[in-house]
Amino acid sequence: MGYQPDKNRYQTMQYRRCGQTGLKLPAISLGLWHNFGDTTLIENSRQLLQRAFDLGITHFDLANNYGPPPGSAERNFGRILQEDFLPWRDELIISTKAGYTMWDGPYGDWGSRKYLISSLDQSLKRMGLEYVDIFYHHRPDPETPLHETMKALDHVVRQGKTLYVGLSNYPAELARKAIDILNDLGTPCVIHQPKYSMFERAPEAGLLDVLKEKGVGCIPFSPLAGGQLTNRYLHGIPQDSRAASGSQFLNPDQLTEEKRLKVVALNALAESRGQKLSQMALAWVLRHDAVTSVLIGASKTSQIDDAVGMLENRQFSAQELATIDDILNRSN
Repeated sequence: MGYQPDKNRYQTMQYRRCGQTGLKLPAISLGLWHNFGDTTLIENSRQLLQRAFDLGITHFDLANNYGPPPGSAERNFGRILQEDFLPWRDELIISTKAGYTMWDGPYGDWGSRKYLISSLDQSLKRMGLEYVDIFYHHRPDPETPLHETMKALDHVVRQGKTLYVGLSNYPAELARKAIDILNDLGTPCVIHQPKYSMFERAPEAGLLDVLKEKGVGCIPFSPLAGGQLTNRYLHGIPQDSRAASGSQFLNPDQLTEEKRLKVVALNALAESRGQKLSQMALAWVLRHDAVTSVLIGASKTSQIDDAVGMLENRQFSAQELATIDDILNRSN
């Protein structure tokens, strides 16, 4: 019989309109940045994807360089898609990106037309797809004319290789320019993917306002600050944690004592709300009406369950928001 998704998968998930477009995304989306490369057992990756879809998570977010090694997350996802999800392809939003180093030489990085179109072709081949739902430019290229990069995004939509296009890691004013160019070309930008969390509030300084003004959706990544906004580090750094291994995504130096004390205070507030810290941190990112969906990573299905459980308690009182700001602004 194979995998059969939960019949009630659409009952509890909330779907939110992406800016002023026809596209709706689940409030929680699953990012495949970690735990889908060749270093992870494919059965574990399969369980994560199945659990996510069973809970109404319809959006799976990839990039050309996700792994390790680069390309392996797309390849493994493609295999699971063919084996388990093909009958439900039209219920899924699958996104990928290009913008970071992917292959040797001058055409395997940044934002040229040559790189973006070649990379998307490779991504489609790895995943066994005719098109993706969203294709992002992963980071701004300071040397390629912005118009060339945006024209390449417009081109792949017209080719039918992607339904929508988006931006990632663009600062506010550059995002505004890129959005305007895409509008002029007739291929609107539907979504922007910035890094945003309680510990990374840069998008509040203009970017979220631009997206709201322009009718563009927003899907923050790293909402838990690489795991810092969870209960894992309340008492320091456990030996088996990501931080202890000194991974490139979270190193022990980031977890200062000052930050740990903030985490402890935030955790106490989360407990008073009847939530885990991770759930409160996700709800806090989603509180902003410019934010469409929040991207989570997961290594265990229980983490997906926790994230979706957050939807039961998404509201904040003015007092709670003030308390969070006070904690985040403390210098001990």
